[in-house]
Amino acid sequence: MVDGASINDFPAFRYRGLMVDTARNYLTLDDLKRTLDGMAASKLNVLHWHATDSHSFPLVSPSVPQLSKYGAYSSRQVYTPDDVHEVLRYAKIRGIRVLLEIDAPSHCGNGWQWGKSEELGELAVCVNANPWVRYCLQPPCGQLNPINPNLYPILRRLYNDVIEIFKDTEIFHMGGDEVSFKCWNSIGAIKSWLKSHELPVNETGYLELWSMFQQRALAQWDTAAGHSATNIFLWSSQLTASEVIEQYLDKDRYIIETWVDEDDSLPDELLEKGYRLVMVTKSAWYLDHGFWGNTLYHNWKVAYNNQLPRHKGVLGGEAAMWGELVDGRGLDGRVWPRAAAVGERLWTDPPPSSSTTLPLERLMDHRARLVTRGLDPEAIAPQWCYQNEGLC
Repeated sequence: MVDGASINDFPAFRYRGLMVDTARNYLTLDDLKRTLDGMAASKLNVLHWHATDSHSFPLVSPSVPQLSKYGAYSSRQVYTPDDVHEVLRYAKIRGIRVLLEIDAPSHCGNGWQWGKSEELGELAVCVNANPWVRYCLQPPCGQLNPINPNLYPILRRLYNDVIEIFKDTEIFHMGGDEVSFKCWNSIGAIKSWLKSHELPVNETGYLELWSMFQQRALAQWDTAAGHSATNIFLWSSQLTASEVIEQYLDKDRYIIETWVDEDDSLPDELLEKGYRLVMVTKSAWYLDHGFWGNTLYHNWKVAYNNQLPRHKGVLGGEAAMWGELVDGRGLDGRVWPRAAAVGERLWTDPPPSSSTTLPLERLMDHRARLVTRGLDPEAIAPQWCYQNEGLC
């Protein structure tokens, strides 16, 4: 028996996240709770909830009920305020913060197609447009209509609901990735708006339009929050390119979530300019890779060996589980135990080593713990390796 012990332990990075996507395929509350159990066991402390997308809008907004009415896959596949409260309660008990993302202005389609029927004009354009390759990067298409003045009061009502439900105005994720200028360029009214404001109908003009939308959307959030101190997360994009970001985004307001390969120069360029980052190394921590297109699967060793810069501007990182090809039935095996390898990297940040024997032993033991907690992680070694520690 140990009479007394002292443990001194602290994380290398304060932000240690896992992103889940409930818009491509709906995840039940049990799926989310099980994921939170795995996170709590793996020293991950931020659940980044990518709640909405062009595919569906399952988040119920009491002030704008049309969003889930038109956007949810079914009336049962939604997250009511009570559902969200339960997720928040469950997460808080486990020391996990929930970062909600409502992506905009791109990735906004189903859920936004009711404007004309209520005499509000088109709130979103290119919704479910075909052939989709002409309008967006993946089906279904859809982007908010930034020139429609009726859009912004709706955003404010939605943000009011988010603040009322989450009781958190310190952080919020506004998305902001993969805006397709092809979509906006297909809308005559948008092109006319650019011309009337003496903006070129090209990438430069559409960047200005996008920036205008972001400024107005942020103003709606600030009005709802009652202050302008919220740390706003945005994905890296054309708007965050190092040569233009200072023109469009205030480094004191925005945290940039970079999703580039490990050898990309963007993180270093943004850090040099004084921006704060959360890094999602696409070539190591995108857990959906290897299941579509020409993407490569990244095993736990790749995830474990991915090091982030030890820079004061790097708040941390996260593993990203995009949901196009995973639902609740396959979620655990796709996420675990690879996300636990990310958790150890972000907590201890050990020096690089050509040997993964010791991490393998720890991860095998941890996988067994995850199983006892009700998760179904994928196997990472034969059972013989469990019984013959140090020989694999």
